[in-house]
Amino acid sequence: MTSRTTTITATGLTALAIAAALTACAPTPEPTPTPTGFASEAEAFAAAEATYRAYVDALNEVDLSDPDTFEPVFALTTGDLNATDREGLSRYHAEGVSVAGTSTALLIEPRSVDLPAAMQLAVCLDVSSVTLTAPDGSSLVDVDRVDVQSLLITLEALPDHSAWRLADIEGRAGAPTC
Repeated sequence: MTSRTTTITATGLTALAIAAALTACAPTPEPTPTPTGFASEAEAFAAAEATYRAYVDALNEVDLSDPDTFEPVFALTTGDLNATDREGLSRYHAEGVSVAGTSTALLIEPRSVDLPAAMQLAVCLDVSSVTLTAPDGSSLVDVDRVDVQSLLITLEALPDHSAWRLADIEGRAGAPTC
C-alpha cells in the first residue's frame, strides 16, 4: 500500500508541478475592452441629430427670467459655443429681455464626418415664430432676419466617444438649400 500511495502522491505532485509550470508560463489574459463610440456612421449621425434636436428643444424651453432653464442648453454644448451661450443668455436675463415662439429643425443632414471625434451637420432651422422683446416692448429681432436659417453645426464627441456636444454654429452656404 505504501508504494501505491507513494506512486499516486508522486504522480499527483508531478501533475500539479506541470500544471503550475504551464500556468506560470501562460501570459496574463488581456482585459476585454469595453466598446465605446459609434458602430457606424449612420449610428453616429443619428446620435448627432438627436443631440442637435435636444439642443433646439432646450432653447425652446428657455425662460429668460429663470436662469435654471438655461442649464439643459449648457449641458449640450462645449468650448466656445458653451461660453457664448452662457454669456448671451445671462445678458438677456440681466437686461430683462423676453423670448417667445419656437424654432423647428426642418432639415438635418450630415455634412462631414470625422469619426470618432467630430461631425458637421447641415441644418435648416425655422425661426420665423421666435421673438425677442426688450423690457420697453421693442423687438430685438433684426428686421432682415431670414425666417429659415441655413446653418452648419459642428459637434465634438465626448472623450469616450459615446455622445456628442455642440461646439459651433455658423451660417452656411450651398447645398442643401433651405
